[in-house]
Amino acid sequence: MTTESNQIEQLVRTRLRSLRNTLGLSLDDLATRANLSASTISRIETGKRTVSLDVLLPLADALQIGVDSLLDTSSDDDVVIRPVARHSGNHTTWMLGRANGNTLAGKMRIEPTDRPTELNVHPGHDWFFVIAGRVRLQLGEREITVETGEAAEFSTMTPHSIEAIDDPAELVMIFDRDGQRAHVHHESDG
Repeated sequence: MTTESNQIEQLVRTRLRSLRNTLGLSLDDLATRANLSASTISRIETGKRTVSLDVLLPLADALQIGVDSLLDTSSDDDVVIRPVARHSGNHTTWMLGRANGNTLAGKMRIEPTDRPTELNVHPGHDWFFVIAGRVRLQLGEREITVETGEAAEFSTMTPHSIEAIDDPAELVMIFDRDGQRAHVHHESDG
């Protein structure tokens, strides 16, 4: 085996043991979930057995993660995000993460406007926290005022809009993959 293969295998072993311990699972617990023997899992974790797909797949399923997460060798060398402002109408958005996971965080500044806001619908789920100002969240026929220090969470299949009340408002938002697609692509269209 090459040095790179050995490093990847050692990384997988470390991740498997760490995840099992973090989840509070004994070898027997994980063995039951993965339909493997506890001794097989122990030998994998200690390096006495080669990590192969026939055991990696059931272990990943039992730990509720993707095999790709166990095998990911990407580096965390540059962990600093350098947000770039994107303007669209009365919104300015700074994406606060890399668009490669299931969720994406962003900061949004919304300027008040006299124009009526359009209700949007898209697959997904949104969450936001108001860090400054007040916003009006319209969900279907309901209008909800969300103040500084409050948060809102909702299904984006409900027609919705967010607008600043009186003064500019700043939010931190988290989108799931579908919401990310709708917000990021919509924001960059402007």
